[in-house]
Formats: sequence, structure tokens, C-alpha cells
Amino acid sequence: MLLDKDAKQYKNIRRRITVCVIFLLGFCGLVSGRLFWLQIVKSADLAQRADNQTEEDRKLQSPRGTIVDRDGTVLAISEMAKSLYADPTMMDRTPAEMAHILAPYLRIKEDIIKERLGRDTAFVWLDRTMDHEKYEALEEVIKKDKLKGLRFVDESRRFYPNGPMAAQLLGFVGENDKGLDGVEMVFDKEIRGNIQKFRLTTDRNNVPIFDSALEKILPDKERSVRLTIDSTIQYEAEKGLDGIMERSHPEGAAIIIINPKTGEILAMASRPTFDPNEYSKGSPEKFKNRAVVNLYEPGSTFKPIMAAAAIDSGKWDLNRVYHDVGYIHIDDRTIYNWDDQGLGNVTLKDILKFSINTGMSEIGLTTGGKILTEYAERFGFGKPTGIDLPGEGAGILFNPSTMSKVDEAIMAIGQGVAVTPLQMVQAFGAMANGGHMMKPFVVKEIDNPDGSVYQKTEPQEVGQPVTKETSQAISKIMAEEISSGGGQNAQIDGYQFCGKTGTAQRLNKEGTGYAEGQYIGSFVGFGPLEDPQYVVLIVVDNPNGVYYGAQVAAPVFKEIMTEIVRIKGIRPSQPIEGKPVRAAAEPEKHRDIPVIQHSDDGVFIPSFMGWDSREVNDWLNQAGLGFVPNGTGQAVYQDPKAGSYALPGSDVTVTFMR
Repeated sequence: MLLDKDAKQYKNIRRRITVCVIFLLGFCGLVSGRLFWLQIVKSADLAQRADNQTEEDRKLQSPRGTIVDRDGTVLAISEMAKSLYADPTMMDRTPAEMAHILAPYLRIKEDIIKERLGRDTAFVWLDRTMDHEKYEALEEVIKKDKLKGLRFVDESRRFYPNGPMAAQLLGFVGENDKGLDGVEMVFDKEIRGNIQKFRLTTDRNNVPIFDSALEKILPDKERSVRLTIDSTIQYEAEKGLDGIMERSHPEGAAIIIINPKTGEILAMASRPTFDPNEYSKGSPEKFKNRAVVNLYEPGSTFKPIMAAAAIDSGKWDLNRVYHDVGYIHIDDRTIYNWDDQGLGNVTLKDILKFSINTGMSEIGLTTGGKILTEYAERFGFGKPTGIDLPGEGAGILFNPSTMSKVDEAIMAIGQGVAVTPLQMVQAFGAMANGGHMMKPFVVKEIDNPDGSVYQKTEPQEVGQPVTKETSQAISKIMAEEISSGGGQNAQIDGYQFCGKTGTAQRLNKEGTGYAEGQYIGSFVGFGPLEDPQYVVLIVVDNPNGVYYGAQVAAPVFKEIMTEIVRIKGIRPSQPIEGKPVRAAAEPEKHRDIPVIQHSDDGVFIPSFMGWDSREVNDWLNQAGLGFVPNGTGQAVYQDPKAGSYALPGSDVTVTFMR
């Protein structure tokens, strides 16, 4: 009985074991099948889901390439800064509460922060490229108050160490590291920072677990741009423009300084201006690079170009005499000199020195519209120079096949045509460079991160509009304009520079005529005469009060070039005093100087005829009047006329001839 009982019990145990084994095998089969399904069949989908839940895509912005001047001085550089964004779906506070906390640290107002945080989105920018101090302070607040839904990301921020200096030339950089104007825009592709993408493990709140790993990832370096600009010369140019704006209060002004031998732009500036570090405070008018994009009638500064055309073509001779009576009739129009006076028999030297409109009109008629236009085009007018800057204008010239006699005459005096300041310095660069015209450029080279040259600009000759002999002849006359003609306000003690003043009516905004009572005063100069190294153009747009180029622009040329020749160590070619000592045996001339008479009408003006410039200057200085001299020798014309009255502080113009 016992054996039967044990056998029965043994069978029950075996049956249970068998059931358990079968159950375990079935369970293992199910688990294995499930594992096979998850790890083999669905592995890709599950891995993607896991990544989405525990990893986040991040971007690392490379800093934008540096912009430097010709000597390596930094003009624009990028630095990494923190930008703040929010995920409103993750916030544990109301938009109003969060906005109140964040407002002291951000550059946008509290109500704007509140509006952005109230949007139905998982991403919204709150501040881009924050100041480092504000970022550190806000980061401490976020940690202390345990604010959720706020994240910082690294972005590149552009910094201009010199503030507004060369602002229009450099341009500026907007959000997403995109160049929006100037060199920054033209060479955006070459210097723009790239973006490195990587994935970062995060917790359930999307906070990076290994945040310190970011410090081990270094952004790539980008190419740098070396400009032709000389920061020292640029500074002097900017200072000169600031003086013009302060004294004359014009609508705008521009200056360009170029090396005539290479075409390198050494300085370029415009007013009004802006700070590219805070470009959002600027305006289209302040962003405008007037030196490149503005069109204007050049007036008398165009006369040397037209005179060169007449001489080079053989249509006029340096010694040819023209009898000036102060006006000239051409068809149904009469052209007058600027002072309505005639100077009698004059040669080309006198015509340019004293800016005689009648003489230049006669030269234009004699040369003809076809030749005048042909030479203007040779000098680069009527088409863009092709400079590596945005927005360059082409200018306007007459159609030679439809030009009338009046058109030929007014073109010769710089009217009826429109030019850009850049075209003018290119043309006068040819005059200063023995007739060889160089293409202006502002980017010297682009360098790779390792220091090797990626792209280099070589000086390029774009034509020889006139012969060396013609350019030298016109240059000598322009030198006399400064030494003894209408440009004496530009004279630099100890140096012989060439120059031409200009005053022209301002075109209206529609470009269909002239704006009433509005003028553009300008001056173009180059030198030193024996070895021209600089060409300078100053254009002053609609100054208040005195508007003549000889008064608003020529003195600034003197100020700027006096500093440049000193800084660059250019030796003077003439005695600094400039005037020879008179021999002791030569008797002094005696003249009875009229007594200065003041009345309610102003200062009574006597006749200065036969006086020399020193005597006139002394009398006017004592009378409290300004002095605008033209020429040398003895006085032959004055404005105001003798017997009239001049208001205290006003200018008196006196022309002298030997």
C-alpha cells in the first residue's frame, strides 16, 4: 500500500513539474517573441522614439570672420554670446509672472515678453546675443527661482570696436549672422560662420545631462577680410566730415581718399551716420553710403576733365586766348560767370584758376559734344566703376547724337550730367597718375583661417583717358588754383597740391530739375604735385548759409591733408613760411587806408581796386568781415561793390590779377 501511495505521489509531482516546465517554456517563448518583435522587428522605430525622448538637437555657431584694415587693425569681430528662448508649454508660471521676472534683464518691454510667452507654441525667442552681464544675472535668477521652460543657446554676435567709424563701408550684421549692408553683405558668403549640428542627451524636462560636454566642442574659424582702408586716414576723414556737419549743418556729406597709383580706397565716409553695434537705431538715410550711391551735378570740379578732353583731342591749345566779357550767348540761352564779371583776355590756365564759365563754354562748343562725351566715358563716367560695394550708381551723360549747342556748353561747366563721388576720384586718379586710370577697390584680400590667402585683389588699370603730357598740364594748372586761384583755402603750407572747387545747384528728388535755393559744394584735390599719393573728394550736400565749395569743402581738405602729410612723414617741398623775405633796399609802398565806417546798414565797403591781398585782408579783418580771395597780384574785382554795405560777419570776395 505504501508503494502504491508513493508511486501515485511521484506521478503527481512529475505532472506538476511537467506543467510548470511547459508553462515556463511557453512564457519564455512569449518573452522571446516579444523581445524579437521589439529588438529586431521594431528596433528602428523604438530607437527613434527613445532618441526623441532623451536627446535634443543642438547647433554650434562658428564666429563670423574678422574684418581688419590694411595694417591689421580690427574693424569688425565676432564673439560668442548667449541667446534666450522659451518653451511656453513647459513653464510653471503664468506669462505675466514670468514676464515680470524677466523684464529687467531683457531688451524688450514687459508687455512684449508677456505676449510672446502667451503664444500657442513650443518655441519663442526672447532675446538674441545678450550682454554677458545680463546673461549671468538672469542665469542666476533662473537657477535660484527654478524657472522652467527657459533655455540659453550660443550665437555669434558682431562687434565694431570703433563704433560709427566707416559704418556705411563696413555695413552691419542682422539676426542669424546675415550681412545686411556694405562689406558685410557683399562678402557674406566668404566670412559668414557655419553651423555645427550635434545631439545632446537630456532629462525628461529637456535639460542637458552632460552640459559640460559643450565646452569641449570648439567652433570652426572663418575667413577674414583685409581692407585697403587706413584707419589713421579714415579717422582724419571722419573728423573732417564731423566739422562740416557742425559748422554748415548740411543734409549730408561724403568723402573719399584714394591712392591714384593703385586704386586702393584709403578712406570713405558719409554723414549722417550710425553705430553698427546698434544698427536698429539707424535709418535708411544713415545707412546710405553717399560716396558710392549718390548722384549729383559736379559743377566746376568737372571743368578740368573737360579741359583735358579739349587739350588731348587737339581742339584747344594751352596758349589759346579767349576774350571774356562775363557772359556768352548760345542760341536762346545766356551763360554768365559766377560773379557776372569779365576778365578780358585769358588762357586755359586763367579759365580753370578762376573758374570762368564763359571760357569753358567756348571750349565745350569748340570741342563738340561727341568728343566731350567720348572723353567723359574714357574717364569712367556714365557707368559703374565696379567697386566691391553695394548700390553703386552709373551716372548720367548726354547722348552725343542729340546734343544741342547749349548742351555742349553746359556739359563743359559740369551741368546737365550726373556723377557719383566714386567716379570723380577714379577720374582724378587718372589725372594724378600720368593719365593711367586705376579701378577703385576696398577689399585688399581674403585670408583663410590658417593665414593663407584665399582671394587677393590686384591693382587693375582700366584705361588711359589722356596722355601723360595732358594730365601733367592740367595738374599744374590745378596746383596754381590752390596757390593763387579760387582754391586758396585748400593751400597747405610747405606743400604743392592740386585742386578744384565746385558749386552746383542740387537736383530735385524727382531728378527732373533743380531744387530752388539748394546747392552742393565740393572740392577735389590730389598731390603732392611732384609725387601724387592721395586723391581726395569732399562733397557737401545742401549746406546752410555759405554753400560755395571754396568755403565749405576746401578748408576741410586743408585740415585733413595737413594732418596726413605730418602723420605719414611726407617732407615739404617748399619753405614752410611760403613767402620770400623782401629785400631791405626795396621801398615800402604807402597807401591811404580808408577809415572803417559802421552804420545801421552794416559796414561801408570802399574800393579795393589796386590793393594787394594783404592790404585787403588786414582791412576786412579789422572791419569784422570775412575774406574770400581769388588769384594773386592787385585787386581787379570785388563783391560787394564799392559804395555798398556788408552785414557784420559776412564774406567779401576779391579777385586779384598780376
